[in-house]
Amino acid sequence: QVPLVESGGDSVQAGGSLRLSCEYTRNSACMAWFRQAPGKEREGIATIHVYGNTDYADSVKGRFTISKDDIKKIVYLQMNNLKPEDTAMYYCAADRSNLDCGFAVRRFNYWGQGTQVTVSS
Repeated sequence: QVPLVESGGDSVQAGGSLRLSCEYTRNSACMAWFRQAPGKEREGIATIHVYGNTDYADSVKGRFTISKDDIKKIVYLQMNNLKPEDTAMYYCAADRSNLDCGFAVRRFNYWGQGTQVTVSS
């Protein structure tokens, strides 16, 4: 198993910042952050490859930054200039089946329980 534990979700006002953390126990080729708002599909927003390459969805590019600490085994998502449309449950995910990264939900074998982010206007 590759248990993932997210933390850091909170309620903030628009324009604010939050940093989400995801603790993991085993390395994976790709780690990612997804989010799911009520009534919407789960969407990938940021990925980080084991070699450090990152990718972002257009909706968060320039505002969110994914990073990882291989010693502490934590993946972070720094979220700046938050908007009400960022309100969602945020999930950490790990892909140990592929050698590259992608945003497709089906690529990811392991998921955390989620942490709620609420942004008010």
